[in-house]
Amino acid sequence: MKAESVLVLIKPDGMQKAIAGEVISQFLNSDLKLTGMKLVQVSLKLAQSHYGHLRGKFFFKEIVSYLMGDLHGKNPVVAMVFTGTDAVAKARRMAGATNPEEADPRSVRGKFGRVTTKGVFENLVHVSSDITEARREIALWFKKEETI
Repeated sequence: MKAESVLVLIKPDGMQKAIAGEVISQFLNSDLKLTGMKLVQVSLKLAQSHYGHLRGKFFFKEIVSYLMGDLHGKNPVVAMVFTGTDAVAKARRMAGATNPEEADPRSVRGKFGRVTTKGVFENLVHVSSDITEARREIALWFKKEETI
C-alpha cells in the first residue's frame, strides 16, 4: 500500500489542558512519520476555510469559534502532518471516536476528552476524515516547504 499523509491538530482545549506532549508522543510512538509541525494562532479565515464543508450547518459559527480558541483562553493549535501506510485510518484510530464518551479508552479522546455539561464535545484533536480531505487540509495549514 502507498504512503499517505494526514493532518492532525491539537485543538485549543488540548493546549489548555497542557497535554500536547502526551498527544504528540502517542502519534510519534506509532509507525507514522512526523513530516510537518507548527504552532498556529488560528485566524477567522483559516477556521472558516478548514470547516468550509460545514458552512450552513447550525453549529458552524460555534465550531469556528472553538478552533480559534475562543472557548479555551485563545490558545493556539499544534498542526502536524504524519505520513505512512494507511495514515488516515491509523491516525483516526489513535484519536478515537468524535464523542469522547464513545472513544476507546486508550485513544487520545478516550483518555483526555470530555463532554461538557452544555453538551460540547471537548475532543482535543482533529484528524482528517479521508485522503481527499487530508490533501485539502494539509495544503490549507502548510506551505509545501514546511513539510518534509
